[in-house]
Amino acid sequence: MLSTFQAKTVSNVAGFSDRKDMDQSIYRIGFWSGLVAFIATVGYCTVQILQVAHVLSFPWDELLIYGTSLCIVVPFVLEILALHYVTPDEKKFWSHAALIFSILYSVFVTANYVVQLTTVLPMKLKGTAGDIRILEQTPHSLFWDFDALGYIFMGLATLIAIPIFEKHGFQRWVRLSFLANAFVTPLISIVYFFPFYSERLLVLGYPWGITAPLSMLLLAIKFKKDYRRKYHRDQ
Repeated sequence: MLSTFQAKTVSNVAGFSDRKDMDQSIYRIGFWSGLVAFIATVGYCTVQILQVAHVLSFPWDELLIYGTSLCIVVPFVLEILALHYVTPDEKKFWSHAALIFSILYSVFVTANYVVQLTTVLPMKLKGTAGDIRILEQTPHSLFWDFDALGYIFMGLATLIAIPIFEKHGFQRWVRLSFLANAFVTPLISIVYFFPFYSERLLVLGYPWGITAPLSMLLLAIKFKKDYRRKYHRDQ
């Protein structure tokens, strides 16, 4: 009887240790994923500005724009996934909804960027882009709409996640950054869906270049702060 009790105790302790290790890993993944997403987003915004300023030209402008955009996808989804796992049970509806919207974002934009990088761009370089013109991302094309839906879903992910964060302390700043990014989403919609596209119209989307990376960075910092507060006290 005693040996059975001891075995259960050891098993419970081991299980607790495993859960603690997993929790710590989630906070680390959340931090590093958010940091990578922030860097990739800043990289994309920088390349976009250089393209509009005619500093970058084909094929480097398209290669870098689609490449940096693709680098945002997985880190952003992992950051939202980590947020879902560390969210208290009573608020998990909001984190789960944010995760769903982030996955929808990833599906649309990944389909677009992979097609542009691996099919459209090589065909352009060969001079045979006319054979696959339908796949090219141009204003109001099929993959233009894919891109639009992707970033609308990203905005919805930040909007639906707002109730997760408290209105005080550092969480207040994360909450405000998510709110700001959600407010920019209608402007992104105008840029994509306005009947007549122009480079001047891109100005409406410039605030996203601040709100999106800021929300990713502040959430990453929150993971680090929460990790230190939760686990360094035990040491």
